Amino acid sequence: MPKFRKAAVAFTAVGCLLTAAGSAAADGGSPSPAASRGGDGAQAVCKRVPKTEKRVANALERMKGEAGERGSLAGLEKRVAAAKAAGHTEVYTLLNNRLTARKALKTTLEQRQKDVAVVKTWCEANDNGSDS
Repeated sequence: MPKFRKAAVAFTAVGCLLTAAGSAAADGGSPSPAASRGGDGAQAVCKRVPKTEKRVANALERMKGEAGERGSLAGLEKRVAAAKAAGHTEVYTLLNNRLTARKALKTTLEQRQKDVAVVKTWCEANDNGSDS
């Protein structure tokens, strides 16, 4: 009985989706006002700059933290060394791959921090990206 119910629910969901897609296609396909709006979204980007700046700075600060701090590179390096010393090769491989990815993320975040600073300067000079 559970298989039948799952199948019935799946077929009902597919039917609803196909009905919605059919009615959307029959609508005439005129674009919404938001879709036909021009521009590059500069105002929205400028509005998000402070939050983005703070989020990137917090992530970098966490990565640069002490070995006991959650999310720090030092803490992960310590765990990698402990796994290697204990001879846990699978755990060592997993943690070492995670460390490699985290180091790459640090580089990406540092670049993003520079990019956000440039965008912030642009927003301040251009009235927060307003079109007027």
